[in-house]
Amino acid sequence: MDSENLVLVVGSYTDAGAAADDFKALKESQESGEYEIVGAVVMNRDASGKVDVEEHGDHVVAGGTTLGAIGGLVVGLFAPPLLAATVIGAGIGALLGELTKKHEEKKLGVDVEEYLPKGSSAVVAVVDDKWADKVEAALVKSDKRINKAIDAKDYEQLQKAISKSTAQVADAITT
Repeated sequence: MDSENLVLVVGSYTDAGAAADDFKALKESQESGEYEIVGAVVMNRDASGKVDVEEHGDHVVAGGTTLGAIGGLVVGLFAPPLLAATVIGAGIGALLGELTKKHEEKKLGVDVEEYLPKGSSAVVAVVDDKWADKVEAALVKSDKRINKAIDAKDYEQLQKAISKSTAQVADAITT
């Protein structure tokens, strides 16, 4: 898949079950060929602010990518400060600093407090821009939706950094 025109699509939910249902529907629609998703995860944030990245079903929506890598990648694009708080690994530190700076400057990422406030869930997907409207529309149970262009260079740099330390990312995200 071409990574020149990527979009981050986020659906925010007050009900974790609704997020899981929409994620399942995304997976089924991708499997039936309605659209292609680079990666998608369900994120849940508890009342204390701790974020868990979950998969539902057999795989995360992404062709053969491990939960740790795709989870870290999507979380990093959604909210670099969340990834920085969750993962401290070799090869990621400098890039996270840059992503966090861009996030704070509102050039990258989505506001955590608006789209993943404490006690909520979100379906977060990375898609080619030609599928963004379809994927966003598929999040039918979400309370709020957004899509935002992703800088391909940032995406590729984060992907490379995470692939170098997938085990660390997976361990940090799942603990």
